[in-house]
Amino acid sequence: MKIGVIADDFTGATDIAGFLVAGGLTTTQMIGVPGADVQVDADAVVISLKSRSNPADQAVADSLAALDWLRARGCAQIYQKYCSTFDSTAAGNIGPVADALMEALGSGITVICPALPVNGRSVYLGHLFVGQDLLQDSGMRDHPITPMRDSSLIRLMEAQAQGRCGLVDAVTVDQGAQAVRDRIAALRSDGVRYVVLDAISDAHLATLGEAVRDMALVTGGSGLGYGIARAVSGGAAAQAQDAGAPLAGPAVVISGSCSVMTNRQVAAYGALAPVMAVDVDRCLADAEGYGAELAAWVLDQPRDPAPMITATADPDRLRQIQAQHGAAASDAVERSFAAAAGHLATGGITRFIVAGGETSGAVTQALAVTGFAIGPQIAPGVPWVRALDKPLSLALKSGNFGAETFFTDAQQVPA
Repeated sequence: MKIGVIADDFTGATDIAGFLVAGGLTTTQMIGVPGADVQVDADAVVISLKSRSNPADQAVADSLAALDWLRARGCAQIYQKYCSTFDSTAAGNIGPVADALMEALGSGITVICPALPVNGRSVYLGHLFVGQDLLQDSGMRDHPITPMRDSSLIRLMEAQAQGRCGLVDAVTVDQGAQAVRDRIAALRSDGVRYVVLDAISDAHLATLGEAVRDMALVTGGSGLGYGIARAVSGGAAAQAQDAGAPLAGPAVVISGSCSVMTNRQVAAYGALAPVMAVDVDRCLADAEGYGAELAAWVLDQPRDPAPMITATADPDRLRQIQAQHGAAASDAVERSFAAAAGHLATGGITRFIVAGGETSGAVTQALAVTGFAIGPQIAPGVPWVRALDKPLSLALKSGNFGAETFFTDAQQVPA
């Protein structure tokens, strides 16, 4: 096993898994830490946790359990995967998890690189940009769980983690992989534990992948994972995506993300397909019973295009819901989606197209899926995946990924 990825949510896991396949590595994604008797034959294994929004001590414990499983199978490199928008406030989990992984591995230094230029995420002078906007000026500013009010990755890491944080700037990256390695070595000699890597292009990611391919621990988004995969594999085209090609059969779209792009995607899809907006009050009153009603509605709709159930809301509506119900609203909605997913699978739905990390986790757990084969990408960072142990295919989309036509695009990928 060349790379073992510990991902902090379900959509983030499929995101990097798709890029590893595109970079030339056969890849399997596991849901949660596999049992000790589970063996996987792949170049890379991605373990998807739900540690982004958990308490820090639980996130650390889960991540260390994943590390133990990967190390027991001789994994050459550990990759801590988080979102390309670094969904982690000053009190977030990225730093504590990285600290724990470094200690367990005996690693004195690691890198920080959430950049994914193909989706508009870049790092320049240590600051994270979304398109042309600083992270703090983007839609992530009002994220319901991890509002991002600071764009400086150096400040964020020094607030969360133990030790100092340094920078490899874009000028150094332009000088090549050896210049990057030299700069990291100099920072380590100066007592720095974390190094933010500038990356504003795919060429930068290729250079960085080559530079850090031999580090025991790296941390980042899916872009750096792609760079490492290409460096390790030589860029050979992987055939593994064939195993994850979507199954034929009826589909459903379930959208829980409230990101800017998902709002646009839901609006575009609503002009083409039957859509049911969930009632938050009913989710709070009886999540399981209401989920069964949502499933019954889906099964009663025309199948082409697939019907949608959605809790996606614009920022004003989201603030109203949060002011009225607090965090309980999100939990109740996810439980309703989970209940609906279970009934839909029983009712013959074989393809689930899901938007939002928390929603993807709820749906995947409700379907009792233990792992995926990674298939073709619908959009950068969003592949189709096929369950290893049952006839189900899923497309698990991070909130801001994909074009406005994403939900239609997903259904047009050939089985």
